[in-house]
Amino acid sequence: MCIVLNLKRSVAILGCAGYSGQETLDRVLVHPELEVLALGSNSLAGRGASALDPRLNGSLPSFVSNDEAAASGADVFFLCLDNEAAAAFEPPADTVVVDLSGAHRLVDDELARGWYGTAPGAWSYGLPELFPADGLLIANPGCYATAALLALAPLAHVATGPVVVDGKSGVSGAGRTLKQSSHAGSVLENVSPYAVGEHRHAPEIAQQLGFPICFVPHLLPVRRGLLATCYLHTDADVRSLLEQAYAGSAVVRVLPEGVTPELARVQGTDAAEIGVFADAATGTAIVICAIDNLGKGAAGQAVQNANLALGLDETAGLRLTGILV
Repeated sequence: MCIVLNLKRSVAILGCAGYSGQETLDRVLVHPELEVLALGSNSLAGRGASALDPRLNGSLPSFVSNDEAAASGADVFFLCLDNEAAAAFEPPADTVVVDLSGAHRLVDDELARGWYGTAPGAWSYGLPELFPADGLLIANPGCYATAALLALAPLAHVATGPVVVDGKSGVSGAGRTLKQSSHAGSVLENVSPYAVGEHRHAPEIAQQLGFPICFVPHLLPVRRGLLATCYLHTDADVRSLLEQAYAGSAVVRVLPEGVTPELARVQGTDAAEIGVFADAATGTAIVICAIDNLGKGAAGQAVQNANLALGLDETAGLRLTGILV
């Protein structure tokens, strides 16, 4: 008799009906070492997986409530929840938990309460190329923070003077919950700044860089994709520092001189593109990072963090190759 052992790690996704939950599920479905055990959604509990998308067949379990998914005994939990719900989650012992909300990102409790309304305690911040998570409880970075930190963190020790980050994101960054600001009538044929001087990713970026930044986000009339244009002053060789930082990365690519990052190339992927430029008239270094806000900015990075915590291939389940048109 031949006994076949299933050595795959089981996964529970809480908040699976949201954008980041759907994207996380999509990556788990093609992951060679992970399999779905529980799909958590309070709005879809009791319904089959096809209630989320007709393309999901009967091989997946039906949706259960988030509380039931939390009690499923999975090896890996992805928390695609709002900040309050993620803060209330009690991690099982010896289990990998990746929180895609902001609840566990900020180390300072006062800042956490001020920006997120809760301070359950910081987990290990997981931006793999720069700040690999240490331990099983991982705080997945915010989408704007990911792009800004990829552009700036390797330069933090050589930056002089104020640093400015101009961010632009697709409407999916606002989440799936209906709101006036993300209504088609507000978004289409329009580009608008929002949360000017008060976006919650600013303290997250400052925490990792070690100094404050001036950050202004904008909403683009596109479904997905994020572009962060960062301005700083330094006498250092910016291109050399960035190329050294990402020389071994399969996810982050520093583009050749003169080539600009583009949303179209990163949309639907888990990759990041970085372009390096200089404004000679003002002596300003300009570093531009493009990512997909739902990919490297959320689900792709969450799976990447889980892979590292489990000792798996870092890029397993990620979308990194191919040409999108």
